[in-house]
Order: sequence, then structure tokens, then C-alpha cells
Amino acid sequence: MQTSFTLAQLADPDTRESEKILRTCVHCGFCTATCPTYLLLGDELDSPRGRIYLIKDMLEGSKPANDEVVKHVDRCLSCLSCMTTCPSGVNYMHLVDHARAHIEETYNRPFADKAIRATIAAVLPYRSRFRLALVGAAIARPFAGVVAKIPGFERIGAMLKLAPRFPHGRTASEGPGVFPSGAAKRGRVALLSGCVQPVLDPSINEATIRLLNRVGVEVVIAKGESCCGSLAHHMGKSDQSHAQARQTIDAWIAEMDGEGLDAIIITASGCGTTIKDYGFMFREDSAYAEKARRVSGIAKDITEYLESLKLDPVAAPAPLTVAYHSACSMQHGQQIKTAPKTLLQKAGFTVRDVPEGHICCGSAGTYNMLQPKLSQQLKARKLGNIAKVAPDIVATGNIGCMTQLSDGAGVPVVHTIELLDWAYGGPKPAGVA
Repeated sequence: MQTSFTLAQLADPDTRESEKILRTCVHCGFCTATCPTYLLLGDELDSPRGRIYLIKDMLEGSKPANDEVVKHVDRCLSCLSCMTTCPSGVNYMHLVDHARAHIEETYNRPFADKAIRATIAAVLPYRSRFRLALVGAAIARPFAGVVAKIPGFERIGAMLKLAPRFPHGRTASEGPGVFPSGAAKRGRVALLSGCVQPVLDPSINEATIRLLNRVGVEVVIAKGESCCGSLAHHMGKSDQSHAQARQTIDAWIAEMDGEGLDAIIITASGCGTTIKDYGFMFREDSAYAEKARRVSGIAKDITEYLESLKLDPVAAPAPLTVAYHSACSMQHGQQIKTAPKTLLQKAGFTVRDVPEGHICCGSAGTYNMLQPKLSQQLKARKLGNIAKVAPDIVATGNIGCMTQLSDGAGVPVVHTIELLDWAYGGPKPAGVA
């Protein structure tokens, strides 16, 4: 793709990077075949290629974002399926992140849109606020269907439907703290406690700690750890996301420079994609560039780390057929495609791939709250494909996907680590018959 940015424009590091990405695109259109929104809407501007044209025009002309750009960029899930498909290696993730930050800086959203985005950014990344909000949501949840039918309140209704019956209370797995290994010590790792996940389902981190301790790995949840910044980052709120990331980077660097870490373990693949990108996010920050690279360099999804430990095969605790749903942030964002399935198979489970497994379930971070109609269409498509393999249980590696699919799957939806913990001597996951 030809570009015509000025030297003054290219002095900005984000614009300079976006210009490189734009020049990589060859207009081939392969991305349209795997883009969920293009499959649903059939609009070229709702494909990666179409959005690239819009973003190029906006950035090249140094224009503030307009209604058309915002509509089509907002519809993007950031599932990154296009990056897996692209033969030219276009880094769409960095381009659309830049576009979202530009939108946040230059576009005046309608009041309701601005308010709901501000509320999400001010509540979800903070556990105490999120718990309090969920108490109110639990009370209002029975009215979610009615609220969703009120013009202008569709997003509020979607948020209420997603809310659990009641939030979980604080557990030891939120940390900070050290969880020593129960066997001969073979490693020491930091575990990202997270923001949303421990409130919605603390059993995920609890299962992770139990299993790692049993195989000889000490687990630390670092003092001062914050949200990884992913939620704010993908809404274009760069100041907030970078501040949260810096706090967490500092917490992990303190552990790395203290007793040392073999890895930083992430159990929410959406967070993992962002943390592994810290090196890029802070490339121009003289105080954090090296620290961010060090953190990204040892960040691993829990399944990546467990695969490196070479666990022995075991007999499954029950003869279950598991439909493995690979979160987009896992298969496209981190390019982890076989490790979770291999581990489940070694644990004795029968694993089935979900048809159209490369297509997003519609969760996509905050997407199911901000774009509920499109999200529900993708959810229905995913649930239909899951039903085709007639599983006893669904396993996935992302809390957002679990929340999205649990209501409607007809079978338990659990985190992959919960099944692995069970197979290697832990308790049966809640909800499993």
C-alpha cells in the first residue's frame, strides 16, 4: 500500500509504526474470509481491509475521527483472526490500537456512549469497585430483558445479562502472597491475579496455584500488582492503560530482581496478549522500555508453562468429551494452538475441535457490552458449532469466553486449568456432574 505521510507526521513514533504497517498491506483480501464482522454484515468497511483504508485516510490526513470511522472501528472485535490469515504479516493489532487511541483523543462521542465507556474503564479494572457494581447488578438482573428493550438501554441490558447471580468474595488467591511448592522445588513463578477474573471465578487461579504447587513450582502473587491495562488499552484509553501496566511491571520487576522468576503466568488469554506486547507498548518510554521487555520476555500462558514441565500422562478422572474453544487472544493473539489440547489429551480427556474454531464467540473483552447485537449473533453461531460435537463439557482459556458461553452452552464451561488440576489430583470443577 502506498502512503504519503509527511516527515513531520513520521516524527511521531505511533504514526511511524502505523505507516510501516500500512505499507505491508497488499490489498489481497484474504482477511475478509475470516473476519467475523464481515461474515455477519458483508460490508467491506467492516473487514480488516476496509478498516485499514479508513484508518489510513484518517491518519494520513491528520484528521479527527469522524462518525464513519468510529462506527466501523468500534465494530471490530480485535479478534486478530485477520493476522493469522494475512500472508503479508500485517500487524493489524498495532494499527487498530493506534486508531482507537486517535479516536479517543479526537472524537466527541455521544453522551451515553461516552458515559458507558467511562464507567467500564472506571469499574472493571478495579476489583473492589467491580464487586460492588456486581451486587447492584445481581439485584437488577431479573429486569435485564426489559431494560434491553428500552431504546438506548440495550447496552445496560447486555451488561446485566452478563452479570453473575452474585460476585465471589475475596480469596487468598488474589494475593499478595507466596504459595510454596508441596514437592521438591523446580521453579518459581509470578501469577497474574487479574481484575475481572478473581471476582467472577476465583477457582481458576486457585486451580492454577494448586496444580503448580503439586508439581514443585512456587507461586507468588506480587505486592502492588494492578490490572494489566488490557481493558482500557483496547478502548483507546492509553494514559490509564499505561499507568496500570507500569504498576504491574514494577511489581513483577521487584520479584525478578529479588528472589527471581522463571516465568510470569497468565490464566486469562486476553491479558496474556497485552502483557506479551508490553515491550512494544513501552518502546519509547526510557524509564520502562527495558523493564517492559523483560516482563514480556518471560510472560507465558499457563498452558505454555505446563507444557514445558512435561507432565506425565494420566487417566482422566471421568470419561468426558471436551470441546476445546480456543479464545481468539489465545490462537490469534498469542499463536498458542496445540498446547491446551495436548495437555487435556495427556490428562486422559477426549478432546474435540469446535467447527469454525477460528471465528470469535463475540466476547472480545468489552465487546459483548458495547456491541451486544453483533456479539449475540456470534455467540449463537459459536454455540451452534459447539453443539455439533456433542461435548460433555467445554474448556477454554479466557474468562471472557467462559462468561459469554456459559449461558446457553447446555453443558459446563470451565477453564482448561480446572480440568487439568482435577486430572492431576485436584477437586472436581464446580458444575461438573
